[in-house]
Amino acid sequence: MTTADHRTSPRRRGDVLVRAILAATLTELRERGYAALTMDAVARRAGASKASLYRRWDSRAALVMDAVYELAPSPGQVPDTGDLRGDLLAALRQSAAVLEGPAGAALRGMLAEALPEPGRARELRARSRGTNRALMAEVLRRAVERGEIPPGAVTGPRLEVGAAMLRNHYLFHNEPLGENVLVGMVDDVLLPLCRAEPHRPPPPLPGSQPRPARPGVG
Repeated sequence: MTTADHRTSPRRRGDVLVRAILAATLTELRERGYAALTMDAVARRAGASKASLYRRWDSRAALVMDAVYELAPSPGQVPDTGDLRGDLLAALRQSAAVLEGPAGAALRGMLAEALPEPGRARELRARSRGTNRALMAEVLRRAVERGEIPPGAVTGPRLEVGAAMLRNHYLFHNEPLGENVLVGMVDDVLLPLCRAEPHRPPPPLPGSQPRPARPGVG
């Protein structure tokens, strides 16, 4: 019998193998949850060797992080509803659907594991922050083009408020992210915030300017 006779599937490499592993990880998350997920189970489901997983991901948390962010909506996936309020609601609905699925439970588990590992915690925050900012930046870009808000209204903090409210509600409130919750976030916080004039530092008070330094004595 030749070596090829033992193969159950053609050998996969690169992006094809990575996609198979991430898909297997998401399936394991749906069926078993984060706490019960193992690298062995993912490798078996993906038809890959465990060594091929560890060559790319040094831990279960790193693997799950990549798989979870495969589910995150990209900026181009947010429907263009024709106005800022509709786009904000659409963006929050998509993000809420991800949080309330297996990815959300996985994020809770990863956050707990990341607390004693500063490097892992920083990576998790950076991934989450970058994804959420890109999503909101696209929504606000459309609003600027429509003339709904001025270009100066697109500021760093405004790009992060929606995701911060979703995370806070998901992690600390024992209730679903229902439509009434999302509408409240948009109508009570996000819309007024995005339409408000951006903060400008107040001008210095008369006589408060620093005095020029006296030249040294030669």
